[in-house]
Amino acid sequence: MAGKVHLEISGPIATIINDNPEKHNAFDDVMDAQLFDLLKQLASNSEIRAIIWKGTGESWSSGRDVGSIGVKKTELTHHQLMTRGIRGIQQIWQIQAPIICAIQGWAIGGSFQRALLCDIRIAAENAKFILPEISHGVIPDTGGASVLFQIAGHGLVSDMILTGRRLSAQEALQHGIVSRVVPREELDATAQAMAEKIADSPAFTIKMARQVLSQLSQPEQAAAMENELIYQTMVNKSEDFAEFRAAKTEQREPNYKRS
Repeated sequence: MAGKVHLEISGPIATIINDNPEKHNAFDDVMDAQLFDLLKQLASNSEIRAIIWKGTGESWSSGRDVGSIGVKKTELTHHQLMTRGIRGIQQIWQIQAPIICAIQGWAIGGSFQRALLCDIRIAAENAKFILPEISHGVIPDTGGASVLFQIAGHGLVSDMILTGRRLSAQEALQHGIVSRVVPREELDATAQAMAEKIADSPAFTIKMARQVLSQLSQPEQAAAMENELIYQTMVNKSEDFAEFRAAKTEQREPNYKRS
């Protein structure tokens, strides 16, 4: 197994732990399946009042483990694989407890987008955020673009997606992507204190407050994810993507059709 995603529960607080530190917690298919199973468990556990999502080692998650792509054969089509991934992460919306992402080091690509779907993000001073999908010939497809648009507006999300701009923790704070930046050694304690504050609050009040917020944001996010599902499938079947892959394999400059 290339890595694991763990769940620890202590009283009313649950902690999801990305645990593939040798690869900066990059996700493979096994870790995806484990994460989706844990989210399902949390959605059915009404005793959980707050959730922390953190990573071991130097990074929260460096995105997709590109070395695992194509290793395990599957009969599912690209569209079906994407649908499985979208439906899996959308289980976050069925969880009653708020999720706090405590991010250190890299938060890249789809993993960064998963963090954006959560309630609160706090960052260590060394955190870095990037959406590099275009450099891999594809588009972001986990709903994060929609959340970034809601948080920071058209200019920043276009810059990040189209140019691969990297954000520091302080820049992410300035744009509202994270709500707090703390020294790395204080990250876990800060997340724990926040979770305890939430867990100590009236449960029904927290639930209703989150319901108000979700009704403001989730319809647009869900619609964006459905569009991403369609357009990413189109990209996967396009001549330009085939040329991108061929040029990379042959170590030459691509010749795109610009269609």
